[in-house]
Amino acid sequence: MTEPRSNTPGTAILLCNLGTPDAPDAPALRRYLGEFLSDPRVVELPAWLWQPILRGVILNVRPAKSAAKYATVWTPDGSPLLVWTQRQAALLQGWLGERGVPVRVRPAMRYGQPSMASQLDALRAEGVQRVLLLPAYPQYCGATTASTFDAFAAWGRAQRVLPDSRFVAGYHDDPGYIHALAESVRRHWQREGRSPMLVTSFHGMPERTRTLGDPYHDQCQATARLLAQALELPPEQLRVTFQSRFGKAKWLEPATEPTLEALARDGHTRVDVVCPGFSADCLETLEEIAQEGRDAFLAAGGQQFHYIPCLNDDPLHIAALGQIAQDALAGWPR
Repeated sequence: MTEPRSNTPGTAILLCNLGTPDAPDAPALRRYLGEFLSDPRVVELPAWLWQPILRGVILNVRPAKSAAKYATVWTPDGSPLLVWTQRQAALLQGWLGERGVPVRVRPAMRYGQPSMASQLDALRAEGVQRVLLLPAYPQYCGATTASTFDAFAAWGRAQRVLPDSRFVAGYHDDPGYIHALAESVRRHWQREGRSPMLVTSFHGMPERTRTLGDPYHDQCQATARLLAQALELPPEQLRVTFQSRFGKAKWLEPATEPTLEALARDGHTRVDVVCPGFSADCLETLEEIAQEGRDAFLAAGGQQFHYIPCLNDDPLHIAALGQIAQDALAGWPR
């Protein structure tokens, strides 16, 4: 990288999230899903076996169905995940700047736009010499966190001169993050009353990833346990579930939607649902939980379903990310 201009911070943070299609239509979903589902970190099958299935079946069927779901959550400014990630990046830069840490913070998507490579190219052109990669995944998972590092490494292979770099692997038990989660639940209870059942829904992963040593499942459980402690919830008032199943393989249990249906059948008339593993609201929270999850609970006999939004641009969330970033930047020149 070239020397930074005198008025340009030499350090930058890349706030990385999973990704989003460019539009809620089938062609955009086909491009996005083709990139996403071709990542060997996401689908751990041999390419010779998986690619014919992906190209011959899935990308001819799923894009239209997924586009219809995205259309229900799309905002005038675009994809909610991108909108929230952009806002988080701007607020994080401001939070750090107020504390004398002059860094540039750029949003980036592992799949889709703005891509990590394009943002890294832009930072390189601006003279940035040090980059902190901050994946917005509180719980480490090979399919998300490690894949983010893969994308950085792939970009680096094409560079003659690399920036100094650091990487935040996760923050599932960070006190600021847990505090922000607990306060968001408390604020919801103050507005809507308190449900006798809080369901924490995390993104699902195949059970095989756990047996191979991925810490994701255990970190989800730890986050839920710490949240329950902060809220002083007894064990019988909390459920830990996993959503977003895909394919026929065995996935982490219990699954979110069947759990919601079982709670309704067992006489729970109200549930509150929070998604601690998502740093920003997206299709999986706004459509899968707030719409499909609600419908499933009510159809099974439930009466009140309350979705508690992700932390998004909550000031406590930004403060938690800011402190995590500040700790990770320690020792680098300002």
